[in-house]
Amino acid sequence: MRYLQTLLVTRLLGQQAYPRFSTMQHQTVEKTKTPVCQVEDRAALKVARQCLLGGQVIALPTDTVYGLACDANNEHAIQRMYEIKGRDEHKPVAICVNNIRALRRYGQAAHLSDELLTRLLPGPLTIVIERTPELSNRFLNPSTSKIGIRIPDFPFIRALCSVWHEQPLALTSANRSSAPSSLQVTEFRSLWPQLGAVFDAGQIGLTEERRLASTVIDLATPGYYEIVRAGVALKQTLRVVEEYGIKPRKDIAQIL
Repeated sequence: MRYLQTLLVTRLLGQQAYPRFSTMQHQTVEKTKTPVCQVEDRAALKVARQCLLGGQVIALPTDTVYGLACDANNEHAIQRMYEIKGRDEHKPVAICVNNIRALRRYGQAAHLSDELLTRLLPGPLTIVIERTPELSNRFLNPSTSKIGIRIPDFPFIRALCSVWHEQPLALTSANRSSAPSSLQVTEFRSLWPQLGAVFDAGQIGLTEERRLASTVIDLATPGYYEIVRAGVALKQTLRVVEEYGIKPRKDIAQIL
């Protein structure tokens, strides 16, 4: 535990002082080992929280694939996440929250009942709705007024959201843009040097289907849905929303 905390502080101090270093000192900082923490480690949540406070991007497990996460309202952190992933800044990323109350805080969900949301979440689903002013980061999805919101069914990331005082985490898959998503931390080892820490839960899932990531459904328009990405939970998601009388905006036959 003490080793992880010491290593983290070294990285944080090194990155904060980075602009004042000489070329030789730059190389020393870049070679500093990124902490890899087992999610069961008692220090893991504290290390993750310290990284977020420092504006760093971390890698962590979700209920689908490994993800990259940072403080969703930190402008520098969001820009850094896009840089690490090599992602077009106009391609949206989701946010992760701990519970339905937080979902309603950051997304306009008055037209979605608690009963419906409780049937859908937590789980491998991203719900796209209009954002609220609580999401103040101008670099977070600047090309759209909507936001995708996740409540993953995975203890570590839910616990992290709790100790993060229910603030939102920006979340995207832990891989370079257009590369396959990751079921093990070794699959994105090339990204490690750019991360504040990596949180390891072993292999996520036993099948390649998990790489499809979460199902993404747009529920921004009252009474209608649109499937943005089929993902791993399409059939059960459609069954629930149609049970509540929500209709497709487009023909979904080609998705099924």
